[in-house]
Amino acid sequence: MKSLREDALDIFNVAVQAVLPETAVRGALEKWLDGNEFGLENGKLVVIALGKAAWRMASASHEILGKYITTGLVVTKDNHSQGPIPSFEIMEASHPVPDRRSVIAGEKAVELVKNLTEKDHVIMLISGGGSALFEKTMEGVTLDEIMLVTEQLIQRGASIDEINTIRKRLSAVKGGKFAQLCQPAKMFSIILSDVLGDRLDVIASGPGVPDHSTSVEAKEIAKNYDLTLSEMVEKALELETPKSIPHHETMIAGNVSLMCHSAAEEAWKRGYKPLVLTTILDCEAREAGKMLAAMAREMQQDRGKENKLTPPCAVVFGGETIVHVTGEGKGGRNQELALSAAFGIEGLESVVILSAGSDGTDGPTDAAGGLVDGQSLRRMRDQGILPEKSLTDNDSYHALKASGDLVMTGPTGTNVNDLMMVLCR
Repeated sequence: MKSLREDALDIFNVAVQAVLPETAVRGALEKWLDGNEFGLENGKLVVIALGKAAWRMASASHEILGKYITTGLVVTKDNHSQGPIPSFEIMEASHPVPDRRSVIAGEKAVELVKNLTEKDHVIMLISGGGSALFEKTMEGVTLDEIMLVTEQLIQRGASIDEINTIRKRLSAVKGGKFAQLCQPAKMFSIILSDVLGDRLDVIASGPGVPDHSTSVEAKEIAKNYDLTLSEMVEKALELETPKSIPHHETMIAGNVSLMCHSAAEEAWKRGYKPLVLTTILDCEAREAGKMLAAMAREMQQDRGKENKLTPPCAVVFGGETIVHVTGEGKGGRNQELALSAAFGIEGLESVVILSAGSDGTDGPTDAAGGLVDGQSLRRMRDQGILPEKSLTDNDSYHALKASGDLVMTGPTGTNVNDLMMVLCR
């Protein structure tokens, strides 16, 4: 029998495999090709892949559409490319804050879709991270200003919806504006959703779909977070985004719900009673950690009682927590959740709590998240780490590294939010 820690990691890996882009993209394109193959023979086909999963999505698209592709572009996060793909230019850029390479990539994409006709097609392959990786600034707005605004929103705990509502108005390619540039060509978007509720105009800031946010909302967000804005940025927030896009078709090929239910199925195969409690967890990482730990304690105390979720069991959560950064440490939302949870299960046996990002990276670190048990805090203290101070300083990475509790997967090639799990025997 495998240990609880081994089972937790295996369940996470199986769940991530279920939302890898290759299968989803192949299925979506084969279905789409049935009705469009004749049209592809008479015009150009431009394929643009954006996000952390862009390389894998583009590779799968080449398998299906290689003979039709006129030109293609992959824009992904640093170290997420896995080599050349025929017909595609591969570019990497910064995440979560854009850099000059993001702008070069955006300008390249705009160049590829110039002068298309109604006979031509554009396929967009979109995954999480596209907002930072793909950029072209609005006239009068500088990249430095976008970077400053993005950093302020992240530091102050803004949600991805709020961040992207602002970014759309500072960009010439977000919020449906790129789709406008592709007109009159037909556009088909295949999306791996990393946004709770799968709002199409939020995923990668919706470059190819109508935008449902408003300038009034953008200005309210800026006010609520007391953002420091230049005069040009304030003017950009006044501008509205496209509210309708003709000749456009969209398909969501993978999301956090699929990942969570795949985790539950794998847990059941391993002998645990599974429960997917929510796929839209959205709160402070520390508070989520406390909640998961409280559930673990209750499940252990209720052993043997009727009508309770009793061990062996697995409670699965999906979503994306937030961190209000007040310290100067190193970490990410999943690591902070795990460190917070470790306090609530200290001394418990037969319980582990996992929190990890499906993309294999958590914040500006090389870890996917954390996996803690009842002895995690003891191991930290044995290594000279004060876990209370680590949590206060937002320094979860070094605390979990000291206790051997980092989840290290490397880039997975997909991105559909985070998976959290309480596993009990």
